[in-house]
Amino acid sequence: MKTESIKQIEKAYMLKPLSFSVGDTISVNTIIREGDKKRNQLFKGIVIAIKRSGIRKTFTIRKISAGIGVEKILPLNSPNIESIKLIKKGSVRKSKIYYMRKRIGKRALKIEEGLFTEEPINDEDIIEVTEEVKAEENKSEREEEVKDEDEKAKEETEKTPEEKKENKEDSSKKEDAEKEAKK
Repeated sequence: MKTESIKQIEKAYMLKPLSFSVGDTISVNTIIREGDKKRNQLFKGIVIAIKRSGIRKTFTIRKISAGIGVEKILPLNSPNIESIKLIKKGSVRKSKIYYMRKRIGKRALKIEEGLFTEEPINDEDIIEVTEEVKAEENKSEREEEVKDEDEKAKEETEKTPEEKKENKEDSSKKEDAEKEAKK
């Protein structure tokens, strides 16, 4: 009896019917208030969970931004949600797809239309990604070293014979000073 009366009261405050399910890709246009100003912010991602019922219903959206997973938990009936658009319908077998948090790269965004095949992450996949990152870092370091050497070579070729003699004399004076300091 109490739950029926609560549901009737909640119906008056419910703003939006649920038009998506877990696994769907949606874009949510939210209103952000900063002082006296208002602005719209678009958040596009995969719905990984829908919780609660009635006016308290919330949904969790996950997206990958600059290689980092970002999640937002939004109340469905919030007045700060301007619109919800369904971009792609996905089909999953679970009501909460938290295993998407463990995925890396393109696999973090893959939900096929139809049945979803869940592939667990292996340690080998993580090792491959870290090896690729290390290889890229080493490559960029080598490129910087080569650039520095090229710049030094250009400077040497641009110097006149007099400047070269001065540099040799300066370097020999430095070596002599170092030898004396060691004694």
